[in-house]
Amino acid sequence: MGNTTVMAIRGAPETSLRDWIAANAETHPDKIFIQSVDQNKAITFGQFKLVCDRMANYLQSKGIGPNDRVAMLSNNSIEHLCVYIGGMAYGATVCTIHVEMNAVYFEQILNALQPKLTLFEDSEDRIDSATLSKKTPGEWLNLGSWQPDDGATGLYGELQNQSATPVEPVSHWEEDASIYYTSGTASAPKGCIVSFRELIENTPPTAEGLGLTANDRILEFRAFNWISAQVLSGLGPLSIGATIILARKFSQSRYFNWVKEHKATIGVCNPTGLAMFLNRPIDIHHDDIPHLRFMTSSSAPLMPETWKQFEEKYGVPVAQGYGCSEIGWIAVSNEHTRKFGTVGKPLAYHKLSIVNSDGHEVPQGEMGEIELGGFATNAYRYLDENGEEKIHARNRLRTGDLGVMDEDGCVRVTGRAKDLIIRGGVNISPAEVDNILLQIPAVAEAATIGVPDRIYGEEVVCYAAPKEGETLTTDEILAHCSIRLPEFRMPRQIIIRDELPKTERGKMNRLLLREQWQAEFGKS
Repeated sequence: MGNTTVMAIRGAPETSLRDWIAANAETHPDKIFIQSVDQNKAITFGQFKLVCDRMANYLQSKGIGPNDRVAMLSNNSIEHLCVYIGGMAYGATVCTIHVEMNAVYFEQILNALQPKLTLFEDSEDRIDSATLSKKTPGEWLNLGSWQPDDGATGLYGELQNQSATPVEPVSHWEEDASIYYTSGTASAPKGCIVSFRELIENTPPTAEGLGLTANDRILEFRAFNWISAQVLSGLGPLSIGATIILARKFSQSRYFNWVKEHKATIGVCNPTGLAMFLNRPIDIHHDDIPHLRFMTSSSAPLMPETWKQFEEKYGVPVAQGYGCSEIGWIAVSNEHTRKFGTVGKPLAYHKLSIVNSDGHEVPQGEMGEIELGGFATNAYRYLDENGEEKIHARNRLRTGDLGVMDEDGCVRVTGRAKDLIIRGGVNISPAEVDNILLQIPAVAEAATIGVPDRIYGEEVVCYAAPKEGETLTTDEILAHCSIRLPEFRMPRQIIIRDELPKTERGKMNRLLLREQWQAEFGKS
């Protein structure tokens, strides 16, 4: 499948996941679709279609229809991806639950979802299937293991006895395709609901933004329980006939071995991973892996200093991407379209704007909140802890992210609105201060927070962690900042730690840092 096919299907309501599955199986049935580096096995496009057709017949035999939910308690694997894509291709609503992050909420989530079927990974000790199956609705079934010949187990053992006759999708364009859960770091997790239209219309523009072709092999380690990996590295390759190199989780020591061994052309990463490669360098250069077109970075703003240092060290181009849970990918770039310091140009159909607190668009070059919504009928929905569907926003969505639009139409994401520091009426972006600290050669990580102040309302506090084998002093950091930051942005306190806390998605956990600061210094 080439770019012509993608252009023909974009925005067409009749397009379905089943169309992409069938086209790939017909065009190159023996080409590998998913290569699992941990499972040491692969599934071809032809084999994938066979699994999906049998899965459709199985789900039909279970009486699963439009908007009926299939819950998944499993991690990255060929089996997980086959259900995620194959279940939606049939027309079920596939609900992905992060096993590690949502473990304490399993019972609450499943009772909110009311799934007809729950598939679980029996090797995962966080899942007490015997107890949970008695406390939650629907049938429970071990996900099991897919095998190209005999020996399949669990669900895949059941599928071997099913017909492979294609089944027409039971759902329509506006019905629910997927529900995926937030991490629940600060409160109970909520389920983000996306329709088939939202999911499918986000996919080809994302694949095009990556410059993805059928010849690409995209390495992905991020959890396929969230829309970020699901669209970028799952549905994107499916839509164009590319190959997924699938890892169960990030490995700093094995990442470039995977790139080399499996001839990856695009390597997915995030700011934390790139920083780890700088903190504990790997002896490799782009000259050793010329097939690697570029690496991506998303999930949090990539500090320009980290970006610059990584490219200088490894010679591998980095291209930022940007998205949010409610809507999927917002901006995606590649080695040719990237612009340093930005996430590139937003996908046109999102109609992105930068607005002030009153919702009015700010002038070019001014910081504001990122707002979007390309469809007049959009309702951004989520499922609450009681199973009630709620509307988060209609028509236009405020993302909660701060950004600046430059003269080329590229967006620089500067952080979260909730993290913005307001000192004496002046807005200070923590990310901008972070980047100044990261210019110090010995600094591996930096995080700036605002803390209460009786005079100015908030004051600037910086946390920093040294690179492995390096030492840092507060005097050194203050001296560096004093010649690069205006007085009102200067940190009033520097705190050095061996390591700074992250969220499960690799973002700097400023909320936890604020809590730690309050506990340690708030009463002094």
